[in-house]
Amino acid sequence: MHTTDEILRGSAAWVWFPRDSEHEKADLQLVRYPERFGGGVRGSQVDSDADAVAVVERAVERTRSWGESELRFWTNASDTPDLEDALRRRGAEHVDTVAVFARSIDALSVEIPDAVTAEVVRTLDQVREVDAINVPVWQQQPLDDEGLRTELDEVTSTLHAGTQARVLARLDGRAVSTGGCTVVDGFSRLWGAATLENARGRGAYRAVLAERLRVSASFGATTALVKGRTATSAPILARAGFTHYGDERAYLLKV
Repeated sequence: MHTTDEILRGSAAWVWFPRDSEHEKADLQLVRYPERFGGGVRGSQVDSDADAVAVVERAVERTRSWGESELRFWTNASDTPDLEDALRRRGAEHVDTVAVFARSIDALSVEIPDAVTAEVVRTLDQVREVDAINVPVWQQQPLDDEGLRTELDEVTSTLHAGTQARVLARLDGRAVSTGGCTVVDGFSRLWGAATLENARGRGAYRAVLAERLRVSASFGATTALVKGRTATSAPILARAGFTHYGDERAYLLKV
């Protein structure tokens, strides 16, 4: 199990770069999302000697130069300087909060109802089922045939390398939930969990969680790290024995 400081650093270092995104790192990490994921720019990982107002203004200028109109910034306790006050004064709206959880993978057990099963994604049909879940949950555009094949190539290559896996859960045989895990420095980053609305509260997320932990252990991970939304997955993670290490908040700024 990693130490508290290692967990907090591991959480701060966690950034997603979607395929076909653009990104740069100066005062903070900025990622321009492709249109499939709604576009806009995501900011995080502040590390600057400038004051908070100057950092925010530079991020706004870069967002505009990319031709985007929305900057979404995720806070972290390790940010230097802290941008929250400057973002609020600039007119940013607090739109989301996630709780940072971690736990040792050893001896971690998650109860799963009999009607729910989970499997590792390995085929094109499974990738198609994953996309059918992600599109309505994340409100993103569906993959075309080429995109599905590209996604399959990525899923299978990282699985064979032992660095990443995608999991699919079924309720009475129907694909209803999915999530991924990526192993970095002994951490298993648990990401992208999504469950169809009409299947929630019936154990599908727990099945996805349990299978990701099993796969992560086989990849050599020792600590599970996850950012759970306070209204959905966070209570499940707490009941599963995860420890809460703090919160990260998202601010949306129209530029």
